[in-house]
Amino acid sequence: MKTYIATPADIEKKWLLIDADGLVLGRLAAIVADRLRGKHKPTFTPNMDCGDHVVVINAEKVALTGNKGQDSMFQWHTGYPGGIKERSKGAILAGKHPERVIEKAVERMVPRGPLGRRIMGHLKVYAGTAHPHEAQQPATLDIAAMNRKNKRA
Repeated sequence: MKTYIATPADIEKKWLLIDADGLVLGRLAAIVADRLRGKHKPTFTPNMDCGDHVVVINAEKVALTGNKGQDSMFQWHTGYPGGIKERSKGAILAGKHPERVIEKAVERMVPRGPLGRRIMGHLKVYAGTAHPHEAQQPATLDIAAMNRKNKRA
């Protein structure tokens, strides 16, 4: 028996639409990362970009469990001495770019390197319900129905 290796001609990419309203951030990010990578397909090949395009809407309404809104911090460095900055996930969700919380969570779940950067280009996250990808006719993926723990009331 031979091992199946996908070629670029074999790969079919779909478009998926996910509504993040009330979904738990980590569980949402894990499912999105699997869909982006293509691990849900039987034709998965580790060195190929065989995942789907994912559109996430209502990023501002994603749920954080426990005290992660106040306690979990994102840190970055400005490049200047003493330039470490940090902001909590709750502050970012309440700020101007709440989609960055989902983008960072997914980015940390895909491989680093050229393949990971290419995969992250297939993720589109929007704070509200409007998105410019209606022409691709994305299929709706109901993550809340997959497991009762995926959605917070």
